[in-house]
Amino acid sequence: MADQTSHGIGGLTYDKSKRAWPNEANVFIALVLIILIFEALGQILPYMNGQSMLFDFNTNRDGTILNIARIKIVILQVSIIGIIALGVTQVIISGGIDLSSGPLVGAAAMIVMSFAQTELVNGNPNPKAVFGPWSFDLPVIIPILVGLAFGALIGAINGTFIALTRIPPFIATLGMFLICRGIAQWWTKGQPVSFPTEQYAALGAGMMPVVWFVLLAAVFFVIMKFTVYGKHTYAIGSNEDAARMSGINVKRHKILVYMIAGMLAAFAAIVLSSKNLTAQAGMGQFYELYAIAMAVIGGVSLTGGRGSIVGTVLGAMVFGVIQSGFTFIKLDAFYQLMAMGAIIISAVVLDQWRQQRAAMRS
Repeated sequence: MADQTSHGIGGLTYDKSKRAWPNEANVFIALVLIILIFEALGQILPYMNGQSMLFDFNTNRDGTILNIARIKIVILQVSIIGIIALGVTQVIISGGIDLSSGPLVGAAAMIVMSFAQTELVNGNPNPKAVFGPWSFDLPVIIPILVGLAFGALIGAINGTFIALTRIPPFIATLGMFLICRGIAQWWTKGQPVSFPTEQYAALGAGMMPVVWFVLLAAVFFVIMKFTVYGKHTYAIGSNEDAARMSGINVKRHKILVYMIAGMLAAFAAIVLSSKNLTAQAGMGQFYELYAIAMAVIGGVSLTGGRGSIVGTVLGAMVFGVIQSGFTFIKLDAFYQLMAMGAIIISAVVLDQWRQQRAAMRS
């Protein structure tokens, strides 16, 4: 018999067997296990010659046994997509989905870089100039605002179609997927846009993508956990009809959620183009799927109403470790895609199992 304790008015009972183990703890345990698996493979596989993925036992560089260079690579490669995943997490929690974030990155990068160009390159006129002299050497805040405004516009269009016409989010954002990819290719007829100002280049230099990811994750953790916006987002994802009956303006809130997701994707484009010192129409390929995968691996339910920013951050780390691990054991790129696809499917299956188990326990 379950250990129960009576308390409160009416003798309500508290069943210790039904205490919820934090989902973030499960994701963290999975992260540790995955690291251990790749470490073991580095010792077991004959061609690896006893290499370690995240540790450096021989040289003791930087005063630590950790392989700092590889750890930086793992964190860097997930930080920009992680910024997108923060917005995608909110969309999924609200009961929606966003497939347009990847192409939005490409379109936003092309547009923003056009307003971030410097006039002279090695003393010569900028060979990649998009506009006239008025657009050169603008204050860095201008391309940032242009990018965020573009992301907000795309998000508002997504949210408006979904909220007002009740088009399924999958269809609405799939259409925007194609529109944004077309905008990215049309903007300069497929030509890359390069040579930004020093101030713009500094936005993505070094470990700055990680700094932006951590700061934004902290901000949206607070917003989702302690503000009315967060509570309404969870309420709509859990039961939209009940949320509407409780007085929540569901349509307006959905538009706001998609606008925030669009702005985060646009900011990711700003950081990515700054980091690469160029913008290309093909930027952001598969980013929308990777962002969704990070959220799902982190415990965000595709049916809405459940998940957290902390879980998504951990999911991003799991995703990064898996990618880096596959490269570490020298797995061919096409096998990596197959394996990542299988992992995403497994994460969704696990989410469904968790939901069924929770329903049975309740």
